[in-house]
Amino acid sequence: MKNTTISIQIEVYDKQSELTNNEQKLLTAASEACQKAYAPYSEFKVGAAALLDNGEIISGSNQENAAYPSGLCAERVTLFYANAQYPNTAVVSMAIIAMNKNGVIETPVAPCGACRQVMLQTELRFKKAYDILLVGNSSIQKIKSSKDLLPLSFIGEGLLKGKK
Repeated sequence: MKNTTISIQIEVYDKQSELTNNEQKLLTAASEACQKAYAPYSEFKVGAAALLDNGEIISGSNQENAAYPSGLCAERVTLFYANAQYPNTAVVSMAIIAMNKNGVIETPVAPCGACRQVMLQTELRFKKAYDILLVGNSSIQKIKSSKDLLPLSFIGEGLLKGKK
């Protein structure tokens, strides 16, 4: 038997002012998207924004449905829209913020498993990792790659029929 340790590094910021101007703009866009979320059932609103390498900022919010599996998370709304409208443009960074009926949640929220897989697929598509900012009232966490959010990830190797 052999043991393996997987570790990630997370940068933690106490204030938005510690971030770059582009990162602050991204947080603002994610916060504005969060306000537009449709979450009548959970009252848990999530907004996401992605900065593309052409300078565009794309944002999206969670969209709930009475048939819960039919809803879609803010991260996937954002990335699918970015990839559909700018299919040859890589993501540089992404910000994610969540609110409940009391306002922005205290501790940053991490994306669900499905969103983590889509985030990873976006990195694989463009062969480029991007920063992920998870925003809460108490802190902002910066993660350098979705691979850090999904360390034992499915990358589709088994799907590449006939290739070695």
